[in-house]
Amino acid sequence: MVAQRAALQIRKVAVLGAGTMGSRIAAHIANAGVPVVLLDVPAKDGAKNSIVNAAVEGLKKSKPPAFFDASVARLITTGNFEDDLAKIADCDWIIEVVAENLEIKRALLMKVAAAARADAIVTTNTSGLPVAKIAEAMPAEFKRRWFGTHFFNPPRYMRMLEIIPTAESDPALIAVVEHFCDQRLGKAIIHAKDTPNFIGNRIGTFAMLNTMRIMMEQKLSVEEIDALTGAALGWPKSATFRLSDMVGLDVLAHVAVNFSAQARGIGDERAEVTAPEWMLAMVKNGQLGDKSGGGFYKKQGKDAEGRDLRSVWEWQALEYKPATRPKFAALEMAKNVEATLERLKQLLWGDKSKDKAVQFYWPALTELFTYAANRIPEISDNVVEIDRAMKTGFNWELGPFEMWDAVGVRETTDAMRAAGQPIAKNVEKLLAGGNTGWYKDDATVASGRCYFDVVTGTYQPVPQAEGVSSVTVIKKAHGVVRKNAGASLVDVGDGVACLEFHSKMNTLGGDVVAMVTQTLKAGSDALNQFEAFVITGDAVNFSVGANLMQLLLGIQDEEWDEVDGMIRGFQAMTQAVKFCPRPVVVAPYGMCFGGGVEVAIHAAARQPFAELYMGLVETSVGLLPAGGGCKEFTMRSVEAANSIRPDARGEGVELFEALKKNFETIAMAKVSGSVNEARVLGFISKSDVTTMNRERLLTDAKLRARAIADAGYAAPVMRMDIPAPGENALATLKLAIWTMLEGQFISEHDARVAKAVAHVLCGGNVTPGMLVSEQYLLDLEREGFLSLCGEKKTQERIAYTLKNGKPLRN
Repeated sequence: MVAQRAALQIRKVAVLGAGTMGSRIAAHIANAGVPVVLLDVPAKDGAKNSIVNAAVEGLKKSKPPAFFDASVARLITTGNFEDDLAKIADCDWIIEVVAENLEIKRALLMKVAAAARADAIVTTNTSGLPVAKIAEAMPAEFKRRWFGTHFFNPPRYMRMLEIIPTAESDPALIAVVEHFCDQRLGKAIIHAKDTPNFIGNRIGTFAMLNTMRIMMEQKLSVEEIDALTGAALGWPKSATFRLSDMVGLDVLAHVAVNFSAQARGIGDERAEVTAPEWMLAMVKNGQLGDKSGGGFYKKQGKDAEGRDLRSVWEWQALEYKPATRPKFAALEMAKNVEATLERLKQLLWGDKSKDKAVQFYWPALTELFTYAANRIPEISDNVVEIDRAMKTGFNWELGPFEMWDAVGVRETTDAMRAAGQPIAKNVEKLLAGGNTGWYKDDATVASGRCYFDVVTGTYQPVPQAEGVSSVTVIKKAHGVVRKNAGASLVDVGDGVACLEFHSKMNTLGGDVVAMVTQTLKAGSDALNQFEAFVITGDAVNFSVGANLMQLLLGIQDEEWDEVDGMIRGFQAMTQAVKFCPRPVVVAPYGMCFGGGVEVAIHAAARQPFAELYMGLVETSVGLLPAGGGCKEFTMRSVEAANSIRPDARGEGVELFEALKKNFETIAMAKVSGSVNEARVLGFISKSDVTTMNRERLLTDAKLRARAIADAGYAAPVMRMDIPAPGENALATLKLAIWTMLEGQFISEHDARVAKAVAHVLCGGNVTPGMLVSEQYLLDLEREGFLSLCGEKKTQERIAYTLKNGKPLRN
């Protein structure tokens, strides 16, 4: 019952403190469509709200963006603690995010208790102060409504939310906040204890400080450490020191000093791991990272190709030096190993006598494993919360216990014992029972996995909230209906099947095209097996688009019939999606480019994830959308015009305005920065409901597909009566392109590509209003695409993008 009431109970939120963290928490709550009151101290210049108002203006310009789109800021009401505390009277949840000072927090809470509703939930976002101690002088009724909610910065992107109860906290009220943050804010809920730095910062701070200790011991450089602690381990590319610059050295120093002080007080066995003096000196010198213009790295202009030149802090010489790219033989070999699980084994078990990388990895990883194992039950009762904290709070691909499983728990423990390293009691308990890992697969439980519970000495199901699911778990439990190298068809239950892409970066090559087409086309066996379909997956990104390498090889070999066949096959796939007799719901997430967009826009509906970076980016490689993307946007332009003036038959100013907007979206390769922007660009419709929690995307999409099927789905039929915008609109678009070219805003090849896009969108150089078919527009796309493939500059763009991962302007 609590879960059912939760979404209704929190209707308005107050955030007290408009610093970097508080303002961004407020921004993300506004992203969820919930009104927010944001208060801070009054300014001394007479304009009392200038501090908080400046914070909101800063949010609109922040990078990465705090808002899904700038219009969301309208949901934030500003004020100050002196004049506007009455504004919190109708707030259901009040979040305190002021300075990490016990007395400041306590003084504010006294005022909050007087101004807030008697049933309002009040929480703190402290990252280090004991939650219970902050409110120890408050009345018992207040303490019942008080606990910790520790967001990670930036709140929009970092999924972790640590919930820290006190002995007096009401579990029912905690459940209300958890439900709201899960469903509306998209957070992964981590249950932490009221211990120093909680879970994420306790493990993460140790890992960073211990890395610095090993760096100094082994005389490695800042750049070498960042090369070693980034993608190779399944950690973010920001690694250690680049991450520190992004977070701020002052923030890191504060957490580190707090960690060291409190670790000594509670008998932490690694209390000697502290922030190095040279780093603390950097903070005193104002070298705070990105926000001060320099930290461990500092920008030094740009090179001839426009790339940033950087210098790096030499910790031994205490000065900046030109940045270089360190090379390690072990890392070069690891680049060929795609799976992180296998890569970790290779890196840890290499030859320490020959490679500095392996020399670093052994103490860095084994000491991390031991430290994490020793924290149970101090900071958490189980390994699951610790692993999830590091994955959702620090963006590690694997948590420390999952990493340990990957490299072999018994093997590493035996080697550590032989080397005289301390062994955690909890790992001894694991191995004493003849077990080989902290986790094991179990298809009989909802999450598909069990973890070793150190308290009972038995394996227990990994907890999973209702509605959380993944294709990977379902595949392990039930297998797949059919698969090839690029895609699988998975039975996800209730008469719904999921088409999952699993090619490299989910590119849409021949395997994917064949699987989708054969599954969804009329007369397929799958249509008799299932009543609805979902297209989604568990990868980082939905799809980066068509397989450019496959296309380029065909172009270079001048196999034009083969290239033409690729385009026809791609069009057949998107048309199979659109005209499938069963409803198809596409659930895009992350990057959804080019052909991925074309798959999505042809579906009966979309169930998008909030973090959606969606765009028809073909023009950036000198091509145009040829999988029906141009066709669909021509139809939408006409429909938008007719919806304004139904008797216009596609003629008039309204049509051109709609057409111009869609032309700019395609020709300029616009990419959304969120689901909101994807909706504005026309990739997502008003009726498509957003999923805020990535872990709920599959379930939400399945429910949507099931609902459409149950309502009596009737597939669309191919249109033969589309009024083409025609020659007048085409001439106007060409004039706009010429103006851009003359103004040197675009290159000659940009203009060539843009004209090809305009030609397709306008239905060719035909009489305005001439009725054409969808197939006619598809043929125009194919002809335009083939023509651009023959252009040398297009071929150069494709090759450059494949090599460098970014577009070439030629």
